Amino acid sequence: MRQALQRPRGDAQARGHGARSGLAVLSAGFAVAGLLGPAKFANAEDGPSYLEDRRGVFLPFLNAPQPGDAIAQSPRLGLSFGGAPRPVLVDTGSTGIVVSASRIPDNATLPSQPGRITYTSSGRIMIGRWIRVPVILWGRDGESVATRPIPVLAVDRIACTAQARHCTPEEAPEHVAMLGIGFGREDDSQSQSTPDTNPLLNAEPSGPGAIRRGYVLTARGVHVGLTRANTQGRYRFVKLDPHPRVPGDWLGVPVCISVDGREPGACGRALLDTGVTAMFLTLPPAELATSLQTDATGHSALLPGTRLRFRFGAAAAYTVTVGDHATGLAPERIVLNTTRPQPFVNTGLHVLNGFDVLFDADRGYYGFRARGAVPDADQP
Repeated sequence: MRQALQRPRGDAQARGHGARSGLAVLSAGFAVAGLLGPAKFANAEDGPSYLEDRRGVFLPFLNAPQPGDAIAQSPRLGLSFGGAPRPVLVDTGSTGIVVSASRIPDNATLPSQPGRITYTSSGRIMIGRWIRVPVILWGRDGESVATRPIPVLAVDRIACTAQARHCTPEEAPEHVAMLGIGFGREDDSQSQSTPDTNPLLNAEPSGPGAIRRGYVLTARGVHVGLTRANTQGRYRFVKLDPHPRVPGDWLGVPVCISVDGREPGACGRALLDTGVTAMFLTLPPAELATSLQTDATGHSALLPGTRLRFRFGAAAAYTVTVGDHATGLAPERIVLNTTRPQPFVNTGLHVLNGFDVLFDADRGYYGFRARGAVPDADQP
């Protein structure tokens, strides 16, 4: 989910992986060759090596699809504060754990600071208190990993933005449960959405040696910590740009977007967001040419049959066709914005039906591995 976050600055710290037939299923309405991207593979000088890294844990999602099935809903993990785990939504479109205050034991007696987070895709404003506590994350098979104490937003109240798409004001909500694991979110009106709130970057998998901070996200679960084992396969990497104002954080994934084959397209940033099933697309009108129509609400929309191609440097690319919902990569819908100057796409979660993705928080790399590029045993 897109997110805006505010937290008192005094609490901020220096933020400082054998082919199989599954890809054939994706071919209707998609350029399968585009799934694999350009011919050049990342090698040692193009991307990082994880040969010496050993500390990591795999957490299967509580609602993971069965092998061979597509991911169609936002993934869940278990979260506990020392007691029984309860489900939370895993959201790469935000950063930080956001839960109902009642889920944190003795929350009223713990040191806290006022805080709020706005999820701009829905318009919900989560208002509460930042409380620094350790947490435990749980997978479906009982595997778990603990974190160091991190700021967690204990939500006392939900308010709504003026342009909220899906929001109901509420006092003392009991249903708030978000696990934000994204990066580079500070510039979306969320200056405090920093790496110190990211549970996966503050996790402590068991084992000797240092941990390589980052994760591998698949349709069925998440590998916490980057290791030689969980980074196997034909990964191709995009080098991320350092955040200019937040040490230790990185800007969004570079992307170039073309419409109906018009090249070179418009280049900007991408957010691969597990928190939403729709796609949010920002392009200037000049890039859309004759591909626009006005929908029933008077808003600009893409004509059915319009082809959108997303290219992530030399690492990966894929194509979707507007109105074609028969394939795993197709979003439920596309929300179009033609007024903002900077090209942007929030792909939604369906991109995980085409790729496993890797985020290296220490060295600033984002990796793509086409689904089917490794044996089934290596695709948890």
